[in-house]
Amino acid sequence: MAFVDEVKTAVTPRAALLVFGVLVLQLLFITSYVGALHHPKPTDVKVAVVAPGGTARQVASGLRDLPGGPLSPRVLPDESTARRQMLNRDVDAALIVDPHAATDTLLIASGQGTTETSALLNIFGQIEQQQQRTLKPEDVAPSSVQDADGLSSFYLVVGWCVGGYLCAAILAISAGARPANRARAVIRLATTALYAIAGGILGAVITGPILGALPGSVWALWGLGALTVFAVGATTLALQTVFGVVGIGIAILLVVIGGNPSAGGAFPLPLLPDFWRAIGPALPVGAGTWVARSIAYFRGNAVAAPLLVLSAWAVGGTLVTLVVASLRRRPGAATAGPSRPAPAAPD
Repeated sequence: MAFVDEVKTAVTPRAALLVFGVLVLQLLFITSYVGALHHPKPTDVKVAVVAPGGTARQVASGLRDLPGGPLSPRVLPDESTARRQMLNRDVDAALIVDPHAATDTLLIASGQGTTETSALLNIFGQIEQQQQRTLKPEDVAPSSVQDADGLSSFYLVVGWCVGGYLCAAILAISAGARPANRARAVIRLATTALYAIAGGILGAVITGPILGALPGSVWALWGLGALTVFAVGATTLALQTVFGVVGIGIAILLVVIGGNPSAGGAFPLPLLPDFWRAIGPALPVGAGTWVARSIAYFRGNAVAAPLLVLSAWAVGGTLVTLVVASLRRRPGAATAGPSRPAPAAPD
């Protein structure tokens, strides 16, 4: 009985519930990562077709009817339009067909991820081989030679996101998960903002000038990093303000379990299953990865929507933190009943 009493004392019901929550997160982690990444398969990859006359529509129709629907082709009037749309990230590749020659050109962009590029080269290589034609690939947005598989942008954003929720978690562990009042909430948000500014610039400098892993503007990456870190940190603070220490687990669920495999990092979005492809752009890791790749390889194009996503997480987290903290009653603020008048002093 003494041992049972020790167990009851060592593992309280609250601790048991938290351990069970960790087990659930562990299983969700395995399910999410393995489910998203165990079998990458291209689906509806946006491809442009450029060819004279009715040849373009004929080729596009053939690509659209490929088994499994790996490609979503569109006809464009000329090669310059195709190149422009690729740099704008409107299409992922472009097939330039010359009916009077035996060689076709496939415009690719390895900056968006070499796994997608490899999948496209494999698909079009088989098609050209069946038609006894030659395929000439041309990379219009090549990834850096120091950026293996185009993953540096993804890992940079993951590092920023991890820093964001760990900073918020440390603030909770050191001074209570829920801020005591609005002033404390403002202090935590301000601390997170300062941390975000420092983390953003240091991450950009390490990845760019120091390691040479990622090209592009250091200033633009700094801004992205600061916004990403603060968005995740403010969201984590909001979750902690509402749910207490459990909010840290919910933040991990959003950022790590749901966000990382769906971000288009290890495998770009067209290679992911439908569920992960749908949620990825709406989560901070996916939005940040898209912007980082655009800064590095696509002249900063097509960043408005993901920046709005990050801003929404930042603003939403800030507002929830402030509003919920403001509703909390300060210690000792409860009414103690009407005070009685002091007895009159004797004459």
